[in-house]
Amino acid sequence: MRKNIVAGNWKMNTTVQEGVALAKEVNDALAAGKNNCDVVICVPFTHLVPVAGAIDSKVLGLGAENCAQYDKGAYTGEVSASMVASTGAGYVILGHSERRQYYGENNDTLKAKTRLALDNGLTPIFCVGEVLEERENGSYNDVVQSQVEALFDLAAEDFSKIIVAYEPVWAIGTGKTATAEQAQDMHAHIRSVIAGKYGNEIADNTSILYGGSCKPSNARELFAKPDVDGGLIGGAALKADSFMGIVEAFN
Repeated sequence: MRKNIVAGNWKMNTTVQEGVALAKEVNDALAAGKNNCDVVICVPFTHLVPVAGAIDSKVLGLGAENCAQYDKGAYTGEVSASMVASTGAGYVILGHSERRQYYGENNDTLKAKTRLALDNGLTPIFCVGEVLEERENGSYNDVVQSQVEALFDLAAEDFSKIIVAYEPVWAIGTGKTATAEQAQDMHAHIRSVIAGKYGNEIADNTSILYGGSCKPSNARELFAKPDVDGGLIGGAALKADSFMGIVEAFN
């Protein structure tokens, strides 16, 4: 049975002190209620150790927003998967559209990052999605399929550890949101692509999250769709009340 998951992506926001305070607020809100999904916050590298010390890992999962494609060595400024894992984090976002767009990450880079994340016991939240031009010219299914297939070198056992996040790039930070029907259609397509490679059991057990201006006002409608298993939340994750409003959409 696949898990429902709400994961926050803080991006390049909050000081360490602000981040610890926000993490504690989310942790306390989760501890006080009954939640029908797993909850994760993915925070800047500088925040991982202090946030790990401030939250209860049984209540709130912790992840990084990226990791390097190299294991270790002379790569000034980079942070490896083993370094991320050593902080107590259990998750890592890979292939976010901002990393693909601004830093030139491609399928080969992301294969290497995913392999290292898995080797170090991290659960990758692997992002796929199309830009506006690809949505408008009708190529979006093929684009997203090719991004998912970048991981098809993985053995079935390893692929089964992946969380997929679909983010229509045209809906990130723009206030635009894919309709619940558009999200469902793409999530179902992703699941069928996975099934074609790894079979129905692994496809049915893969959590596929929606990321793209998900907020408390639309989360319930999105999460009601059969192939939408939660959200990768950007802006709404930076305030505990809006983030919890999304978590509570599963209640």
